[in-house]
Amino acid sequence: MPGSVVLVEGESDRAALLTLAERLGRDLTGVEVVAMGGITNLRRHLADLDAAEPLPVLLHDAGEKSWVERTLRSLRLDLPRYVCHADLEDELVRSLGTSRALDVVAAAGDLPAWHILCNQPFHRERPAAEVLRRFWGTTSGRKEKYAALLAAALDPDRVPAPLSGVLDAVRPG
Repeated sequence: MPGSVVLVEGESDRAALLTLAERLGRDLTGVEVVAMGGITNLRRHLADLDAAEPLPVLLHDAGEKSWVERTLRSLRLDLPRYVCHADLEDELVRSLGTSRALDVVAAAGDLPAWHILCNQPFHRERPAAEVLRRFWGTTSGRKEKYAALLAAALDPDRVPAPLSGVLDAVRPG
C-alpha cells in the first residue's frame, strides 16, 4: 500500500511534481502520483482506490474547480486539494519569470519553433507568457517535456504554492 496517493490531471503535472521532488531532495518512495488523463476521470480514479488507503491529495487547475467540487460532493468526500491559478504551466512560468522560461526553451533547442509561433499574426501582440502556454500544447509530448524542464529550473525558494502544498501533504511509504 502506498504511503500517499496524489491525483493529478495529466502527465505534465506528474512530470513536474516528480521532477520537483527530486530537485528538492524530497523522498517520494511509496507515494503514487497518478495522472488521471483529465479531470473528468476523477470519479473513476476515486472509485478505484482501496478504502483502507489514506484519502488522496488532488492537484488541479482553477478552471476545473466546479467539476471537482460537484464530483467530491456527490461522493461525499473531502480531499486535500491544491489548485493551480490557470494551470500548472502558468504556475511554473509565474515562478520562473518569462525570461527564465524562455531560457529553458533555448536550452532545449526549441527557439526556432518558438519564433515561428510568435510570428503568427494571432500571437504577435500577445504576452509572451500566454504564447508560451500555447507553445507547449502545440506538439505531442512537449507539455510533459517542458513541465519537467521548468520544474528542474525552479529555485527552491520559488516553488509555486500548489506544488509545495502537495509535496508537504504527502507521506512516503
